[in-house]
Amino acid sequence: MGQQQPSITNHAGMNAIHKMIEELPPSYFALVMATGVNSVACYLLGMEFISIGMFWLNIVFYLILCTAFILRFTWYTQEFLADLFDHAKGPGFFTIVAATCILGVQFILIQNNHTVALLLWFVGVIFWLLITYTIFTTFTIKENKPTLAEGINGAWLLAVVSTQALAVLSAKLSMNMVEYKLIMNFFAFSMWLWGGMQYIWMMSLIFYRYTFFKFSPDDLSPPYWINMGAMAISTMAGSLLIINTPHAPFLLSTLAFLKGFSIFYWATGTWWIPMLVILAVWRHVYKRFPISYDPLYWGAVFPLGMYTVCTFEMAEAMSLDFLFPLPKYFIYLALIAWALAFIGLLHSLIKRLWLR
Repeated sequence: MGQQQPSITNHAGMNAIHKMIEELPPSYFALVMATGVNSVACYLLGMEFISIGMFWLNIVFYLILCTAFILRFTWYTQEFLADLFDHAKGPGFFTIVAATCILGVQFILIQNNHTVALLLWFVGVIFWLLITYTIFTTFTIKENKPTLAEGINGAWLLAVVSTQALAVLSAKLSMNMVEYKLIMNFFAFSMWLWGGMQYIWMMSLIFYRYTFFKFSPDDLSPPYWINMGAMAISTMAGSLLIINTPHAPFLLSTLAFLKGFSIFYWATGTWWIPMLVILAVWRHVYKRFPISYDPLYWGAVFPLGMYTVCTFEMAEAMSLDFLFPLPKYFIYLALIAWALAFIGLLHSLIKRLWLR
C-alpha cells in the first residue's frame, strides 16, 4: 500500500494539470504582458536588477503558456474553439500578440538582441492576422449573437492593445535597421492609426454599455482597466514614432499630429484612472464583492505598468520634464499590483496541485 501512494498522488496531480489546461482562460498571456511591461518600466527608471529578473521570469512564463495553449488546442480542441468564437472570451486571445511583442521589446532593451525581437515580431504579425480576421469575421457572420450587455466588455480593447504593441515593437526594431527603417516606421505608423480607430469604435460601445445598461459588481471585471491600458500603449507607440522622426522623413510632416494625438491618448488614459479606482471601491467596498485571485487580474496589472512606461517615453520624446516624477512614483503601484497578483497565482497553483 505504501508503494502505491506516490502513483495515486501523481495521477491526481496529472488530473489537476489536465483540468487547469482544459479551463485555461484565453487571456492568460496577460501575465506575460504585465510582467514584461513592469520589467521595461524598471529598466527605464534604472531598476536594472528587478528588470533583468522579471525578464528571465517572463521568458519562463511565455514558454509555459505557449506549451499550455498548444496542449489545450490539441487535447481540448472543442473548448478552445468555443472560447475563440465567443463574444466575451474571444478577444482574450489578443493577449498572445501583445505578450509576444512586449517580450520582443524586452529583448531589445535588456539584451540588445534584435534577432530574437525580429523573430517575435514575425510571430506577433502572424497571430495578429489570424486572430483579428478569425474573431471579427466569426462575430460578424455567426447566427446566434449575445446582446450588447452580455457580449462586450473591457477585454475587447485587447484588440487595440495588440495592434499598438505591434506598432511599439516595429518602432523599436526600426531604430537598428538601415535598409528597412522607412518600411518599419510606416508599418508602425499605420498600426498606430488603426489602433486609435479601433479604440474609438470599441470604447463607444463599452461606454454605452456602461451608462445605459444595468451594471452589477460582477460586470466590473479587471479587464475594464484595459480602458486605460489601451490608451497608455497608444501613447507609448506615438512617443516612439516622435523619437523616430529623424529616421523617417514622412513622419516629420506629421509631427504636430503625432504630438497632439499622443497627448490626447495620454490625457484620456489619465482620465480613466480615478474613474476606475472609484468603480473598484464601489465594487469591493460598497457592494462588498469578494477579492480572490482571478487570472483576469493580470489585465488590471498591465495598464499600471504601461502607464508608467508611456508617461516616461512621452516626457522624453517631447521634453516634458515636469512629468518625469509621475512614473518614478507610479512604478511602485505597478510593482505592488504585480506582486499581489503573483502571490495570488502561486496560492492558486498550490491550492489546485497540492491542496486538493
